[in-house]
Amino acid sequence: MEAVLDQPVLVLNRLWQAVNIIAARRAFALLAREHAQVVHQTEDNFRTFSLMDWIDFSDYNPPVEALETVRTINRSIRLPRVILLTFFDKLPCKEVKLTRNNVFERDDDCCQYCGHVLPREQLNLDHVIPRHYGGKTTWENIVCSCIKCNSRKANRLPHEAHMRLVRKPVKPKWRPVISLMLSNHSHEKWKDFLDVAYWNVELEE
Repeated sequence: MEAVLDQPVLVLNRLWQAVNIIAARRAFALLAREHAQVVHQTEDNFRTFSLMDWIDFSDYNPPVEALETVRTINRSIRLPRVILLTFFDKLPCKEVKLTRNNVFERDDDCCQYCGHVLPREQLNLDHVIPRHYGGKTTWENIVCSCIKCNSRKANRLPHEAHMRLVRKPVKPKWRPVISLMLSNHSHEKWKDFLDVAYWNVELEE
């Protein structure tokens, strides 16, 4: 049961906006305190269930996969994948973090000097205005760069290296909600509620 209770559950505020991802263990605690309801997608709409209604629903609609079931002494309960908070209606006040992955995401894995799209392991970050010129680690001064272009530019300004940016770097306007990869099959049931966003270790200035 330990592995099942560690499964991720998407949390929606009462306006049906995605605000967090928590472990199933905590989701059940919120359901038990009546602070949330289970959201379940049917063929043409979404239904909400209290914990007791969800237990009854589980009796008549058992899941196919073992990791979709929480087993108690005398019954099996379907693992909720999405829950709806009954009181909270706000969104997290969090700016898009300046991270390596977020820069790659903003720049579409494209070197901002030569325009080539490459795997991320072949990319790094470049300060457009080098640090020794006073360049800071900000969204407006960091770009995705291939290793070849980064080496060519070195600690020079772009024009000093006879290079030009593909586009001017700006701070992205994503609404950061949660960290997830939509390609993960287990998150299929979340797609209707999500904004694509990533967070990782924030880059130090």
